[in-house]
Amino acid sequence: MRRLPDILIAPVVRLALAEDLGRAGDVTAMACIPEDARMTAAFVARKSGVLAGVDAVRLAVLALDPQARIDVRLNDGDALAPGAVLAVVEANARAFLSAERTALNLVGRLSGVATLTQAYVQAVKGTGARIADTRKTTPGLRALEKHAVACGGGMNHRFGLDDAILIKDNHVAVCGGAAEAVRRARAFAPHLMKVEVEVDGLDQLDDVLALIDEGAAPDVIMLDNFSLADLRTAVDRVAGRIVLEASGGVDLTTVRAIAETGVDVISVGALTHSAPVLDIGLDAL
Repeated sequence: MRRLPDILIAPVVRLALAEDLGRAGDVTAMACIPEDARMTAAFVARKSGVLAGVDAVRLAVLALDPQARIDVRLNDGDALAPGAVLAVVEANARAFLSAERTALNLVGRLSGVATLTQAYVQAVKGTGARIADTRKTTPGLRALEKHAVACGGGMNHRFGLDDAILIKDNHVAVCGGAAEAVRRARAFAPHLMKVEVEVDGLDQLDDVLALIDEGAAPDVIMLDNFSLADLRTAVDRVAGRIVLEASGGVDLTTVRAIAETGVDVISVGALTHSAPVLDIGLDAL
């Protein structure tokens, strides 16, 4: 599994630590723990899942104790069983206890995203459809959460407003139609930028497909809240000429049936906005 560069993770970790330390630092640790005390502890999975965010653990500890010794035992993307040891840390006790919650918050959150993503990926296995995330991410955590999706076997949709053109229903309304919006996007887009348009019915789909003869068709069509029957009809009409993405009404009870209609991609906002935190704890050794 690819790793995120530390330069992307460190600002998030430092902001979270600063939020926790407040104006005076960890007064509990200062009151109870001798300044030179040291401790060793392990980050341990309490439940099964997929690991993501182990580098956030490392950076949180090192931010408060640069001399800490960290033995990372597992990598992002690895399967976790109850009792699995992610990392063992030996560090200044005050610093370690001050960093504990930030480290656990981030690794638990990100591992939860990876674990939920894997459940969706497994649900569509064998269909040919791929599971993608959305921009429905926690503000400030987008790069980390999208990395977690990749750790779970999903793929990333656009990262922001600047790396792909995605024409949604409100864009269509302002432009006066989906086809006109796509024409404008095609005229604007440089050669490396893809264009996707959302359609909400078969009539709108047909308007967009007519652009194929003009040489102005989008790269991707998003079929928003289509019924299963309409998804199958859309797949037949497109006949592999344009990538089809299904969205809306997707959960673990519906995703398999959606995938079996023949769409190429299923985007799921729940991967990042509704993933439960994976239970990971810290055990003193």
